[in-house]
Amino acid sequence: MLRPALYDYGFLDQAKNYLLDIFAALRPQITQGVPIVVLEPSCASVFRDEAANLFPGDEDAQRLRAQTKLLDEFLLEAGYKVPTLKRKALIHGHCHQKALWGMSAEQKIVDRMGLDAELLDSGCCGLAGSFGYEEHHYDVSMKIAERVLYPRVRQADPETLIISDGFSCREQILHGTRRHGMHLAEVIQMALHQPLPRKKRYIEIGWVEEEPSYPLVTAMAGVGLLLAGGMPLMDRLAILPASSTSRYPDGAGSTQPPQLPPTARRSPDSTL
Repeated sequence: MLRPALYDYGFLDQAKNYLLDIFAALRPQITQGVPIVVLEPSCASVFRDEAANLFPGDEDAQRLRAQTKLLDEFLLEAGYKVPTLKRKALIHGHCHQKALWGMSAEQKIVDRMGLDAELLDSGCCGLAGSFGYEEHHYDVSMKIAERVLYPRVRQADPETLIISDGFSCREQILHGTRRHGMHLAEVIQMALHQPLPRKKRYIEIGWVEEEPSYPLVTAMAGVGLLLAGGMPLMDRLAILPASSTSRYPDGAGSTQPPQLPPTARRSPDSTL
């Protein structure tokens, strides 16, 4: 991710270099006006806010800003008929999502699905990018989560969905509760495969991916969907590689530039 890996430690020149690589990799789609659908809100905020500010005169940056969509926004604009899923849900919004474009699109999607969903007034989850990874911030990070988010998740019925589109938010939820947060895409996937299997301890078990670097952490966030025009909706999805991070990565809190994998400069979502 550009933000915790570079922005938070002041490495703006390196961040700009990665963004230039992304512009070059996506230039054919950018010039064709292809929507760039991003599942992770913090990644979408890079394209829709930060890149345009770092490159105010760059035509690619400005076009990318306009063409970047969250999944819920894209589905609404495409007129996609969402499947029905009749059950309760708690929604925790990602800070970037709430601050930059709001939760109305996601709320419309879950309403159309028939979910009895409550949008929590939970503020920040507490992880906040790299903040909660750092040892000297850990206690504050957990106290923030204990204000609203953790108590409401712990009180939720096992059959209630916990929906949170932010990767770090889902990791924070798992870190302090026994629940896996679900991305909206995973909820739609669940709704498409009804009737659901026999009951398990929690409704999300079997519908979320496990991350090897941290037990039972969902690893879906950071996945980008690059959509080509003119084909049926689901046939238009080209899934780019996902990024994942353990709770306490090596060098957390370091003032040195983070070591990114060799492929990071070639795969757009590996750098976001």
